[in-house]
Amino acid sequence: MTLEELFSIKIDKPDGKIRIKSKEKWDAVAKPIDGLGSFEAMISHMAEIQRKTCPDIEKKAIIIMCADNGVFEEGVSQTNQKVTRDVAELMGQKKSSVGTMAKGYPLDFFVYDVGINCEDTPSGVIAAKVRKGTSNFVKGPAMTLDECLLAITTGIEAVKNRSRGGYGIIATGEMGIGNTTTSTALLCALMGLNPAGVTGRGAGLSDSGLKKKAEVVQKGLELHRGDKKNSKIVTKEEAIDALMRLGGFDIAGLTGVFIGGALYHVPIVVDGLISAVAGLLAERLVPGSRDYMIPSHMGREKGMEIVLGELSLKPVIHADLALGEGTGAIMLFPMLDMAMSLYLSGTEFNDTVIEQYERFDR
Repeated sequence: MTLEELFSIKIDKPDGKIRIKSKEKWDAVAKPIDGLGSFEAMISHMAEIQRKTCPDIEKKAIIIMCADNGVFEEGVSQTNQKVTRDVAELMGQKKSSVGTMAKGYPLDFFVYDVGINCEDTPSGVIAAKVRKGTSNFVKGPAMTLDECLLAITTGIEAVKNRSRGGYGIIATGEMGIGNTTTSTALLCALMGLNPAGVTGRGAGLSDSGLKKKAEVVQKGLELHRGDKKNSKIVTKEEAIDALMRLGGFDIAGLTGVFIGGALYHVPIVVDGLISAVAGLLAERLVPGSRDYMIPSHMGREKGMEIVLGELSLKPVIHADLALGEGTGAIMLFPMLDMAMSLYLSGTEFNDTVIEQYERFDR
């Protein structure tokens, strides 16, 4: 995909008429109006995304993008880059945290190597390596424009293939040592924020490590944004430039996943900070992408509330999660299944002697 092709993508709005029909179906179920709160809204949102009054989310997938980040050289993580490959291999075997949590649950895994710093691609992982990790963003751009576009295209194609395979909903996940640093840098660039206020501990940093991480992000912003480092990014050109200079192949790949969801009318579940920042980038690059996103949880990273607020997404899980890998996103699936059970099979007022509640907020 070329830059011109990316910028020319137009996204159709979800079908508002279907959403209204979905709300009417909810109101016919023998329960108080909006009794399931945010879950009713999510089901109706998925209905308008899929253009079906009864959305089909029986076939579920998780797309996980794995890549290493050159900024690791600055000592922003307590682990080494080898962990990225090791965890990706476990993911391919469904033995990592996210795979173990999904054991016995009908969820298909699609793990991508878009930039792991190794010669091979681990068994069970899809080979889509752009390069063996990005460059260190405090020394220069993390990637070239062509590399950035290739990673985005990989994400779009991943959703296209899942859509053709009949998947009705897709969760996002990632793995990459240093990617809370790259995502924080991108969030600061996109929103014009001071790193000191939003930099989190990632997989676990001491106070001194946290201070250094914020300083590294600040250094990257000064190098690549200069006197614009405190200005919010609003143009497509600035957004792709920031991703190319400060991002990672995993974030670029997930950005493509969110764009792909909007293109192929598949709801995409946001996970933690890395995933959410990719969602924000997708919206900046291809306006309208956010209309196809489903929030899962309010992660522990400091920037989560800011980025979800910017996307106008309200998560339903508040559990101080910070595991990553897509674990928060897939925790939403069983809850959606329960809500769908009531939506599809719940006793309706017409089948009872109970008088139907009247909605006053139409």
